[in-house]
Amino acid sequence: MSFMLDARLSADCWDVTDLELSKLLLMDNRNLPWLILVPRKDGAVEITDLTVTEQQILLQEINLVTEIQQKMFNPDKINTAAIGNIVPQLHVHIIGRFKNDAAWPAPVWGNLPAEKYHKGELQQRIQLLKHAIHI
Repeated sequence: MSFMLDARLSADCWDVTDLELSKLLLMDNRNLPWLILVPRKDGAVEITDLTVTEQQILLQEINLVTEIQQKMFNPDKINTAAIGNIVPQLHVHIIGRFKNDAAWPAPVWGNLPAEKYHKGELQQRIQLLKHAIHI
């Protein structure tokens, strides 16, 4: 069986690239630099559903995306979360937060309106992320 991305993630995000283990997505909300890693392992709900080796790879990918967030956007804080209450498919949010963002210091969920990327802006953001990952 091939990997299938949860329909809610497909509807809310844009594909950036595939890393060693995970699909990297960009949340379609231009209010914050919001990236999501989805390990391409069918049936994975919890991080413990990954092998120890896969867990190590996921941590390396989280570190990579965090470093990219810090270099590209200089956020005041990076929020990293694997909650999955609504979307059970294992996914990790990596969100750059700013002391002046509309939701600060509260969580983004339910506190930040979604403002979709404009087409040119979206394409530019995805290209910048791809370039940063493959340097």
